Amino acid sequence: MIRLLRRAALLLLPFTAANALAQPAPQSGEPYELVRALQAVQDGIANGDTAAHGSHIALIRQIGEKFLAADPVVWSNPQNSQAVVIYLLSGGAPQVVRKLPRDKMNVDERLFNGALAYVEGRQDEARELLKDVKPRTIPSGLGGQVALVQGALFARAEASLAIERLDDARLLLPGTLVEEAALRREILLVGQAEEFEKFEFLTLAYIRHYRNSIYAGDFWQRFSAGLTQSSLALDERRFARITALLEQIDRTSRLKLYLVIARAAMVRGRLAVTRLAGERALTLSADASAERERAHFFRGASRALTDEYDGGLAELKALDRSKLPERDVPLLNATVQLALDVRKPFAGGPAAAADKPPATPARLDLASSTVTLARAQKQLGELELLTRDRRP
Repeated sequence: MIRLLRRAALLLLPFTAANALAQPAPQSGEPYELVRALQAVQDGIANGDTAAHGSHIALIRQIGEKFLAADPVVWSNPQNSQAVVIYLLSGGAPQVVRKLPRDKMNVDERLFNGALAYVEGRQDEARELLKDVKPRTIPSGLGGQVALVQGALFARAEASLAIERLDDARLLLPGTLVEEAALRREILLVGQAEEFEKFEFLTLAYIRHYRNSIYAGDFWQRFSAGLTQSSLALDERRFARITALLEQIDRTSRLKLYLVIARAAMVRGRLAVTRLAGERALTLSADASAERERAHFFRGASRALTDEYDGGLAELKALDRSKLPERDVPLLNATVQLALDVRKPFAGGPAAAADKPPATPARLDLASSTVTLARAQKQLGELELLTRDRRP
């Protein structure tokens, strides 16, 4: 085992971050060894190695040339034939693979043809060829790659199967670019499935292991989509846990997310979350900024429609409308009108109105205004649809 590790270290030495740009592919070695070297470079990408990122395309090309120059007899070795499939699924050129002697290949035809179909964009054919492949029944290096592809192929049609396969990819190839890619893809799927516990687990796993990845920006985009295109962030009981996750993101992105959460919560009538997110946005926004005005809008709306009517309505009326995005102005108008409508049931009749405005109750009894609230919430939702296409 020690000898094997030393040999692997010597083989991979030319592909360390410091030398990745300068060194060619290994001058000798079996095809499967060349592919292992490629995987080592790609794993560096998952750890934030920019030199590896810059060199791996050239490395793929060099390995392709080595494949074409190899003695055809090498492909009878199952490890080498499986390496061809891994090479394809790691960014290898299909035109190179098509020139290799297929009759010498010692690998399951479903895997070989399925990999070719996938990288050549024949998605339906790839799904048909790979749908029955069980990643855990084949060598882990190949199984993890196949599972990752299955996760992509079935993401839309069979999300539960895609999640299962992405779990396989993570388990079969931990600490690799395959696991990193599986985490990025899976978090969006579990977000759409409203699986908060797993969403949180995957996010923390990514932060723990791959926060420096070259592809971390893509992960945070998927995280944001998973969080805001579902109801994951709209339950006030887990808001503290959402806050803990968002603390891992830069200040600017965190502010944008809180504003998105606040707006989504308001449109869906989740006023407690609207207020929590609005208050978080206030602490992150700059004075006199457009973001500050939006944060006041969301906090003011939640206050006016719950237990701080006067203060909330004053906060809404004090807004600088010119700083709000166009799509928020109809929502502001509807919210102010809703606040006024909710207050009406508490008027003390014509006589009381003639003397003085009615006292603000300690807490509004919104249960007595369910019809008004339902109508207003429907109106907010319709306004959301009408203004969606004009979003900046």
